[in-house]
Amino acid sequence: MLRTGRSPRHLFHFTIMTMAPERGGRDQGVRIRVSSIGPSHCCEGKIFRIRSLPSGRVRPDRTNKWRLTPMLVPTLLALLALLGGSGSAPGFSGTAMAQPVNVGDAVTAAYAYHDSGLYERDMRAVMARASGWVRAQAGKYPNPAVILDIDETALSNWPELKANRFAYFRSGRCDGLPEGPCGAEAWERAAKAEAIAPTLDFYRMARRLGVAVFFITGRYENERADTIRNLARAGYAGWSGLVLRPDGSRTASAADYKAAARARIEARGFHILATIGDQPSDLAGGHAERGFLLPNPFYRVP
Repeated sequence: MLRTGRSPRHLFHFTIMTMAPERGGRDQGVRIRVSSIGPSHCCEGKIFRIRSLPSGRVRPDRTNKWRLTPMLVPTLLALLALLGGSGSAPGFSGTAMAQPVNVGDAVTAAYAYHDSGLYERDMRAVMARASGWVRAQAGKYPNPAVILDIDETALSNWPELKANRFAYFRSGRCDGLPEGPCGAEAWERAAKAEAIAPTLDFYRMARRLGVAVFFITGRYENERADTIRNLARAGYAGWSGLVLRPDGSRTASAADYKAAARARIEARGFHILATIGDQPSDLAGGHAERGFLLPNPFYRVP
């Protein structure tokens, strides 16, 4: 049992279970079931599947119950970071809970979140709510529209993010994948980003309903041709507009630029049912009936 947060009442209980071996008897790792004990049962029943753990990280005792070994503590601390708190393992003391989450643990947690399937599950959950909303509202207004962000909303930059371990390099080459470094502009110009499946499903549903789709992105105007090429490759066809930043422009927040772009679309007679993005700044500033925030623990755009 590990304690998290500032109150001793906020505890997480981890139940460690083996996963069935694959053919040939090779161990496939363990499952970790998380339960919260205390005032908020936020994580009750969540299961993390951890594969390719070196042998010895978990071991059975004489009663065949699986016990935590010291080598597994970093993995569980990474899960605590993912669940929203900093953790301390039994028998450890110090000032860790007064510090920010350890950067190394946060990176580990971000990889685990993506690779475990939880990231895709959470993406699908948000897009399902957005789909329900648009279906219910599309017939109520003339010229209905939705706004989509591009990066980590319509298109996935995971190969670049993973290669850079979530660092950001604007310039430089990107020709050594899956190894980094990978320059963001070179990656975007290569037009190789794949569609995020729940967003593409939502996009196609909106188009079937006659809802206009506009993309508003933080990419710059000099990447327009490559961005259009990437959207087409990923399956986005028939959209109504693509708004990019003027080259060299700067705003204190992306919200300043994106909200103004939505206002201009409204001024053309469109009724914006929803704006969807992975950053709070994609949604702030109004000019949409509702906003839907997709998960993104990998980076923040103010």
